[in-house]
Amino acid sequence: MKDFSNKYIIIFSVVMVVSVAILLSLMALLLQPRQEKNVEVEKKMNILSSINVVSDKSDAVQLYDRHIKESFVINTEGKKFEGVDAFTVTLRAEQKKPLAEQYLPVFIAVADNGDTLHIIPLEGKGLWGPIWGYVSLKKDLSTIAGATFDHKGETPGLGAEINTTPFESQFHDKSIYENGNFVSVRVVKGGARPGNLHEVDAISGGTITSKGLEAMVHDGLEKYEKYLSQNRK
Repeated sequence: MKDFSNKYIIIFSVVMVVSVAILLSLMALLLQPRQEKNVEVEKKMNILSSINVVSDKSDAVQLYDRHIKESFVINTEGKKFEGVDAFTVTLRAEQKKPLAEQYLPVFIAVADNGDTLHIIPLEGKGLWGPIWGYVSLKKDLSTIAGATFDHKGETPGLGAEINTTPFESQFHDKSIYENGNFVSVRVVKGGARPGNLHEVDAISGGTITSKGLEAMVHDGLEKYEKYLSQNRK
């Protein structure tokens, strides 16, 4: 009688585990298209934010199609790759490749005032995990028109402040070139010097995240330096 009871428990447990596994797999398959759509919409919202276009999930796709006129992929020499969709490129995966083989996406946008802007995606490391963002450049390919940043797990009130308007807005009208040389933008602990075109204030209490973001902006934009130099006006 005891053996029968044990067999019943084992069989019941196996059936339950298999049933739950099948149910979870089915749910994952059914939800995958919706999850992929949400990722696409969020990415389009972030790209739009870098050119100072505010959107939400209901109008992001429409606004993206209105403002983003072209996209392509280049290498560090500034040469285009044919047949590669810039929107689907994942920078985190590209960074694992040799530098010369990396796909570097470029998005060409037209702002509300009619200006043509170049949008460059960025990926880096904060204190607790990945950080990322988009920087848009004006026609001179030197002056920043807008910037947006985000993170996976930075500390609220500290490193997470990279995803706030007061921090992001500091990048507006900063220059990534000085006397014709690429310098990027420095994130300065203790505060940027007044009127300096290449510095922004670091986050108070978020030094490591600030430095991670500075490295992300510098290293990310530096990969595009030949393309920017070849096309600067």
